Amino acid sequence: MRVTVEVVGEGVHEFDVDSASYADLLERVDLSPHEVSVMVDGRPVPEDQPVETDHVTVLRLVQGG
Repeated sequence: MRVTVEVVGEGVHEFDVDSASYADLLERVDLSPHEVSVMVDGRPVPEDQPVETDHVTVLRLVQGG
């Protein structure tokens, strides 16, 4: 399945995935589950849940160090 990952304010990425979790997608865009919320259809989803949609929005909550 082809998944579009939109990191709000930073860009859009596309990946081919077979069996991945939302945390796996975050790893591909070099983000930690501790600094973002993953949204599907405007609702947050757990990072350990399997990806079952073709569009994911990532909202960064923490930035910098």
